Amino acid sequence: MGASVISVNPNVLGGTPVFEGTRVPVETLFDHLESGLSLEVFLEDFPSVSKDQVTRVLEMAGRVVSARNFQELYESTT
Repeated sequence: MGASVISVNPNVLGGTPVFEGTRVPVETLFDHLESGLSLEVFLEDFPSVSKDQVTRVLEMAGRVVSARNFQELYESTT
């Protein structure tokens, strides 16, 4: 699938998952979307993150929620 899109490094924001090559937490993307902001606003707010990175993270999230074992994953977090 190519280069990594998410980086987890204990020396960067205490190991918080960030967009590869940035210090922007992936969670920030979802916070923006949950608050009703568009992808364009997110990309304007965080110019170090590429549209390709955002697209790939959203694709990964889509695969997670459509996975057969999603119910087990969901139940383990509630």
